[in-house]
Amino acid sequence: MGLMWLAHFLPLRLIAVVGNALGTALYWLIPERRRVTRINLARCFPQMAPAARERLARAHFRAFCRSFVDRAVLWFGSRERVLRMVRIEGLEQLQALGGAPAILFVPHFAGIDAGLTRLVCETRVAGIYANPKEAELGEWLRRGRGRFGNLQQISRQEGVRAALPWIRKGWPFYYLPDQDYGPRGALFVPFFGVPAATMPGLSRIARITGAKVLPCVTRMLPAGEGYVVSIEPPWDNFPTRDLAADTRRMNEYIERRVLEMPEQYLWMHKRFKTRPAGEARFY
Repeated sequence: MGLMWLAHFLPLRLIAVVGNALGTALYWLIPERRRVTRINLARCFPQMAPAARERLARAHFRAFCRSFVDRAVLWFGSRERVLRMVRIEGLEQLQALGGAPAILFVPHFAGIDAGLTRLVCETRVAGIYANPKEAELGEWLRRGRGRFGNLQQISRQEGVRAALPWIRKGWPFYYLPDQDYGPRGALFVPFFGVPAATMPGLSRIARITGAKVLPCVTRMLPAGEGYVVSIEPPWDNFPTRDLAADTRRMNEYIERRVLEMPEQYLWMHKRFKTRPAGEARFY
């Protein structure tokens, strides 16, 4: 972490250079994640030329490594620098709810930590976190995410149920439901035309708590320009009585945003690890 502390003194443009260089190197140094990324892109974009998919895969590694090095500013920079680095749009959409239950629906783009840190500067937030294998990294992540305000961090081991009381109390819930957590409780819903084991938690939590669902996406800007968090208006007619339809709506929304910034989506995750009965594994 000493190197990250030193990195936070650098200008954002130079931090981006470091992150991009790291991403270029790790693309070749982590063959398993390179292979997963290539498989995911081939499945989701079969009509894309192989050379274009390869460029996208490399850009993906650069984007995520840049976002990791940018955390030097999030973890160690001043509040004023974080406010300059990460702009927020649509905060009024959340404020208009007046403290009523709200779920911020957050797909896995490169800027998820930048967005959370920025939101905590403005409002209290509850969210679920995963424990990394590296205990020191996990501690730095927990400390860094909440150092500018009120962040209720709930371990994934506690489960979503532990978040329900906080949602009911009016803490916006920063919810990232778009990963493959295995077959238990999941529905197979298309993601770019590929059946993907998808947790229907967004619909279920909204129904249980009466929460409004507001999409919240953080876009990484060109080198040196930081990030923009966008909070969209609450979804109308959500949840419905059709759990599968609600979950399809969630995936379709993610698809639209992925097409806007495809290199920033988490392609190195084994999104299609769980397959329908009788279907061969992808990885």
